[in-house]
Amino acid sequence: MSKTIISTANAPAAIGTYSQAVKVGDTVYLSGQIGLDPATMQMVEGIDAQVVRVFESLKAVVEAAGGSLADVVKLNVYLTDLGNFAKVNEAMASYFSEPFPARAAVGVASLPRGALVEADGVMVIT
Repeated sequence: MSKTIISTANAPAAIGTYSQAVKVGDTVYLSGQIGLDPATMQMVEGIDAQVVRVFESLKAVVEAAGGSLADVVKLNVYLTDLGNFAKVNEAMASYFSEPFPARAAVGVASLPRGALVEADGVMVIT
C-alpha cells in the first residue's frame, strides 16, 4: 500500500526527521504537535496558549489530509505537568464532540523545545 505525505503551512513545519502526517489507505497518522506558532516557529507562551495552538495545528493537518477533527479516532496527549490535564479537557470540548476519540494522557519529564503539552493521533477518513 502506498504512503501519502501530508503537509500544510497552517501547522508548524517539521523540526526533525518526520512528516506532519502520513496517510496509508483511509488511515492518517498524525505526528505530535507542540505549541509552535507556524508563522514564526516560536513557542507560544503559557499552557493555555500552547493547548490551543496544539489543537489548532492538529486541526490544520487533518484538514490538509481531507478530514476533520471528527475523524480522529485516537489521541495521545503528553503533559509535563498532569495538573494541567483539566485545561486539556476544557480545550478538547471546544474542538471535539461526541463520540470523542479514544485518548491517552501521559505525564512526561520534558518535551521538545520546552513545550508543556504535545498531542498526536490517528484519523480514519471514510
